[in-house]
Amino acid sequence: MMQKLDSPRKNFIYNIIYQILILIIPLITAPYLSRVMGAKGVGTYSFTYSIVYYFVMLSMLGINNYGNREIAKCRNNRQKMSNVFWSIYIIELVSTILMFIGYNIYLTFFVNEYLIIAKIQTLFIIASLFDINWFFFGTEKFKLTIIRNTIVKMLNMILIFVFVRSADDLWKYTLIMSSMTIVSQLILWPSLFKEVGFVKIKDLNIKKHIKPCFILFVPIIAISLYKFMDKIMLGFLTNTTSVGYYDNAEKIINICMTLETALGTVMLPRISNLFSLGKIEKIKSYILKSVKFTSFLTFPIMFGLIAVGKKFAIIYFGKDFAETGTLLMLLSITIPMITLANVIRKQYLIPSENDTAFVFSVTLGAIINLIINLLLIPHYSAIGASIGTIIAEFSVLIIQLLVVKKTLPLKHYLNSIVPFFLKSLLMFVIILPIDFIDINQSIQLTIQIFVGGFVYSLLNFNYIFSEINLNRFLKKEGKNE
Repeated sequence: MMQKLDSPRKNFIYNIIYQILILIIPLITAPYLSRVMGAKGVGTYSFTYSIVYYFVMLSMLGINNYGNREIAKCRNNRQKMSNVFWSIYIIELVSTILMFIGYNIYLTFFVNEYLIIAKIQTLFIIASLFDINWFFFGTEKFKLTIIRNTIVKMLNMILIFVFVRSADDLWKYTLIMSSMTIVSQLILWPSLFKEVGFVKIKDLNIKKHIKPCFILFVPIIAISLYKFMDKIMLGFLTNTTSVGYYDNAEKIINICMTLETALGTVMLPRISNLFSLGKIEKIKSYILKSVKFTSFLTFPIMFGLIAVGKKFAIIYFGKDFAETGTLLMLLSITIPMITLANVIRKQYLIPSENDTAFVFSVTLGAIINLIINLLLIPHYSAIGASIGTIIAEFSVLIIQLLVVKKTLPLKHYLNSIVPFFLKSLLMFVIILPIDFIDINQSIQLTIQIFVGGFVYSLLNFNYIFSEINLNRFLKKEGKNE
């Protein structure tokens, strides 16, 4: 029986909301926490979380991408979908239990400093035991996850403001973040049983899914080396204060990429389904629209952060976080690179099961990042980590473009990027002189944001009102499927 799916347009909007929700807490609470706990407290949480994240990642293997893709393929067959779900979930269950044991061994033999915080972080591993978001993404039931998680996220934010009042409350903050993650995972399970039935273990095909999960796990490990290893290396090679500066800069970068993340999550199951139907030209059309849309958003963000990064960090996080501004300016360079690479891998490499190319590109990027970090972090601290991230992301993008150059009209895609780059550069040139006006920095920042937004919108008037219309961007194609 065919499932009735929400339109891609609606799913994109739902997923924008979802991505904003999972980042909204650090966005709203970051200025408060930075002032209450200071760079050391923020850095301690980030450092210990970066370590537990590796155990969470090991517990999930490559299931988020693989499970999403496999469920999308069989979502019209309840019996097959049930078999696929339970086969993949058992892999998740076993690996999570092993990682729970592994993390507790790590706590026993290797942790002395920050032991209480590190112990509380164990709850994140328990949360991964119940993580089935990949199933609902594969069935394109984004609305369900949004409605249920909204309540949890808002409660999370309220608890932080109520209970975290000083640097001594770091353990409370850690407990709130980790325990509410468990709640957000558990809340989806009642809806799961409306979608799948139980399958006897002897009827499952678990072995079939182990190798593909591991193949898609390799790039996740590799990507994490320049997403979380930066903070771990900063913590070991310098101090947790530097981690705090870097972590706050990274939060802003992640917020800026929310729309792109939402688009990639929505399009992966949609294009996986189109590949199974052999609709290659429609896939190429989707990718072109995605490239243009993400370029329209990311280049002005990059140039905007370069223009206002320093004053923004001081105003937003407090004067003790001035160094975060420099890191923000550097890391903003990665935003267009990451978004373009994600369009290529989530809308072509993964749906087409070209996992080898995906694995190779991010593994090489991780190795490059690791080497540069070892060379630069001891001398330049967080700035060295930022340089390593920039070079790594650029390497990943170049390799992925080379892989798809014979199968996708890359020249056409790249030509569509140039106008947005040039218009963003012009916006940058116009707002930069505002720095020299002798007025309050907050007013200066506000003027630059509004002038930049107005100028860029004016320069892209035709695109905004003709092409960016979501009815043309997604809904029209959805009707034809």
